[in-house]
Amino acid sequence: MAARHSGASAPAARSPRSPDQSLASQLERFNARLATYLKPEEIARVGAAYVFGDAAHRGQFRVSGAPYISHPLAVATTLVGWHLDAQAVIAALLHDVMEDTSITKTQIAEQFGKTAAELVDGVSKLDRLENQTVEQAQAENFRKMLLAMARDVRVILIKLADRLHNMQTLDAIRPDKRRRIARETLEIYAPIANRLGLNSLYRELQELSFRHLHPLRHRVLEKAVKAARGNRREVVSKILDAVRSHLPTWNIEAEIMGREKHLYSIYRKMREKHLTFSQVLDIYGLRIVVKDVPTCYLALSALHALYNPVPGKFKDYLAIPKTNGYQSLHTTLIGPYGMPMEIQIRTREMHNVAESGVASHWLYKDDPTISALQRKTHMWLQSLLELQSTAGDSSEFLEHVKVDLFIGEVYVFTPMGKIIGLPKGATAVDFAYAVHTDIGNRCVACRINLEPMSLRTELRNGDRVEIITAPHASPNPAWLSYVKSARARSKIRHFLKTQQTEAAAQLGERLLARGLDEIGQALSKVDKATWDKFLKADGARSRKAVFTDIGIGKRLAAVVARRLLAREATPQEQKVAGSITIRGSEGMAVQIASCCCPIPGDPIVGLIQKGQGLVIHTHDCPSLAKLRGGVEWVNVEWEADIDRLFEVSIRVLVQNQRGVLAKLAAAIAEAQSNIINVRVDEDRDATTAVFFTLEVSHRVHLAKVLRNLRLIPEVVRIARLKDKKFNP
Repeated sequence: MAARHSGASAPAARSPRSPDQSLASQLERFNARLATYLKPEEIARVGAAYVFGDAAHRGQFRVSGAPYISHPLAVATTLVGWHLDAQAVIAALLHDVMEDTSITKTQIAEQFGKTAAELVDGVSKLDRLENQTVEQAQAENFRKMLLAMARDVRVILIKLADRLHNMQTLDAIRPDKRRRIARETLEIYAPIANRLGLNSLYRELQELSFRHLHPLRHRVLEKAVKAARGNRREVVSKILDAVRSHLPTWNIEAEIMGREKHLYSIYRKMREKHLTFSQVLDIYGLRIVVKDVPTCYLALSALHALYNPVPGKFKDYLAIPKTNGYQSLHTTLIGPYGMPMEIQIRTREMHNVAESGVASHWLYKDDPTISALQRKTHMWLQSLLELQSTAGDSSEFLEHVKVDLFIGEVYVFTPMGKIIGLPKGATAVDFAYAVHTDIGNRCVACRINLEPMSLRTELRNGDRVEIITAPHASPNPAWLSYVKSARARSKIRHFLKTQQTEAAAQLGERLLARGLDEIGQALSKVDKATWDKFLKADGARSRKAVFTDIGIGKRLAAVVARRLLAREATPQEQKVAGSITIRGSEGMAVQIASCCCPIPGDPIVGLIQKGQGLVIHTHDCPSLAKLRGGVEWVNVEWEADIDRLFEVSIRVLVQNQRGVLAKLAAAIAEAQSNIINVRVDEDRDATTAVFFTLEVSHRVHLAKVLRNLRLIPEVVRIARLKDKKFNP
């Protein structure tokens, strides 16, 4: 999945096009940095890893022509800049040997220890299976990497350093691959760096991705920023001097730095807000670093006294830090000549975290701020393990993680005053799942700021949210269309899949029982030894898995019945099967066909199509004639006492007179039916067609409704529609 520039697949005899003469100096700088924080014995082990990796990659070259070992060395150098421990640096030097050479995990463990071997394995890609697409392979590798990262965050730090060097040397590969890698970096790796608080790395990955994805736009913006830099230099210098002279008058000691907006940030703002470059005014800003939190607020007051603040442009990330641990005060001031300038105010410890994120654990171990960031990172990594346990496959897991990476800035309160951070656009359902899975699964309503509101209400900063639950409630599939958080989406999907599996297993058991009855055997009489023999020969995990496969149409009940008893069908056994009774409450394993909308009392047939379970049609449904092979027909009948309602659609042609719609609704209500949907034909002739979707118990109930409607003098004609969407 990583951008691979190696010549690992090329013959070892290949000569590099341009040998890297700077490898020796690169190694010298690397060793000098190691000596600043590692012990001599650790440095010796790192040196041994370099020799080992160099020997393993000998004869391999990157596309640029540089010896391949220059890449692992560059990755390790980035980690050394973060002061990572010796095991991580060793793993960085060896991170490609399992992929590109014959070296095994066991060999690495024997030479450098189990920890280093586990780190290398976590970074290494999986072998792509023959039937996997590129996207599936990518998703599976990403899943493996993130799960390894959940066990040890150093895995992702190595991977991010690997991706950084690959992006820095991306010019050497062909344009189409360059764009694919840049897009992947922008969508996945840059957000991961942001989520871990590695702000400098995050910005650099964004800038490099932007340059390779949109080279022309990058060049144009770069030129425009250079020109603006010259035009606005005088104003920026004036503001900088004013701030430097003003803060001491408030007895504030501060380190003041100028800050220029990155090209990708400018580009994104222009796109999202439909601005021209000249309309992006906050290109320049100041960063002020002070000694402690009270001084941050004092500096804010001093700056607001110096220049007018822009209303609504103040954010307090000290009181409520971002999810990645970032803390600062943000304010925008109107400087000379009306030029706005964003100011960031933070302490030195906060500045360390803002720039180095989770890597600051190794860089600044004495910082009190670091432990809080570590706890937040640990919680996020644990949430990845939770997502993994509920995701259906690697692609779904990748989708959930992508959603989770693009963190928003909506902070709401529980009734007890606890702050919960949610993605931008999150709803009350997202909030419910953020509190607890059981709260989400059982929520039925909510109160926002003490007012009853819809569950799909989009939350705003500062909202106080209370969730109302019911013991027997369950997630609604429609929630998936508006939830924003990965946790909520994952939990809803997991519940629905589990529900479908249970319903399919129950249906499959009934179908298999009927299949065994056909050949004169009761399901209850099949002993454990027979089942064990069948499961071993078939490769199925359990009886329930077999029942589920039958219920969703992956297996035919008749085939399983005969294989279970290890016998062929005889002519005497080819008798008519008993019917399956339909209650209408079996869940997702039994579907009422929308093409004919059968209701109790209608003659019905059932068919099993692979992946759809049992689908119930009326016996005269026109779509049945279109079916070819690949289906199993099942005799079905309605259960005698069904205690639920079914949807049915009708078309009522009425004389176009005032009050007729009210009469129709009254007649339907009198017949104890509920109106789900209604639509009136737009034609303004003497007659008008009115389309209703109603809830009825059975065919006799529908007949009662139609009889009531026919008693209305204005009704001309009534017809039942088979399609509940009632297209006129």
